[in-house]
Amino acid sequence: MLTLFHHPMSSGSRYARLILSEYGVEAELIEEKPWTRRKEFLALNPAGTLPVLLAENDVPIAGATVIAEYLDETRGALKRNRRLLPESPSERAEVRRLVDWFLGKLDDEVTRHIARERVFKLQMAAEAGGSPPDSTALRAARNNIRHHMKYVDWLSATRDWLGGAQPSYADMAAAAALSVLDYMGEIKWPDHPAARDWYMRMKSRPSFRSLLADRVRGLSPVAHYGDLDF
Repeated sequence: MLTLFHHPMSSGSRYARLILSEYGVEAELIEEKPWTRRKEFLALNPAGTLPVLLAENDVPIAGATVIAEYLDETRGALKRNRRLLPESPSERAEVRRLVDWFLGKLDDEVTRHIARERVFKLQMAAEAGGSPPDSTALRAARNNIRHHMKYVDWLSATRDWLGGAQPSYADMAAAAALSVLDYMGEIKWPDHPAARDWYMRMKSRPSFRSLLADRVRGLSPVAHYGDLDF
C-alpha cells in the first residue's frame, strides 16, 4: 500500500488524495505538521513541504503536481475514458495551466494565507511561528477570493467541466483548493451560482467523501460543508 504524508488544510494534499481516490488507489494517510521539521519527514523531502507520496519500493515522491504525474503515468494511462488528462496536446496544456492556477496562483494569493492564519498558527509553538491570526493578512487574502471565484464562475458557466468536456486534473486542483476555503466558510457561494453548481457535482463524486469527513482540531467546518446540495 502507498503512503501519503498530508495535511487536511493543504490544497496540494487534497489534490493528491482526490487523484488517488479517482484512480481507485488505496493509500495510508499520515497527517504531517511540516512546521515541526520532523527528521523522519525531512529525510523523505528535504524541502519539508507537503504532500509526499511514499510509492512502490518506498520511493518518496514530493510535490502535488509531481505526484499527479506519477499517478497519471502509473495508473491514469490505464483508465482510458476515466483518465483525468485529455487526449489532445492543446487540451492537456489547458488542464495543466489551470492546475498551476489553482495550486499556484490561488494558493499563493489566498488559500495558504488563510489556512496559515486560521489553522496552522494556532497549532504551532511560539518558536515555530505560532501566534494569533494576522488580520491584515486575512483581509488581503479575502479580498483576492472574489477575483478567483469570478474566474471559476466563468469557467463553470462556459464549459462542461473546468478544463473542458470531461473531468480532469483541473477540476481536482480547483476542488481541492476551494474545499479548504469552504471548510472555513470563506466562500460566498450564492454570489457564484455556476461555480456552486460545479462544486456540488464535485462534492457528489465518491472521491470527495474522505475530504468531507475531514475535521481539524480547534476548527469545526461550516454547517453546509458536508452537504451535497447546499
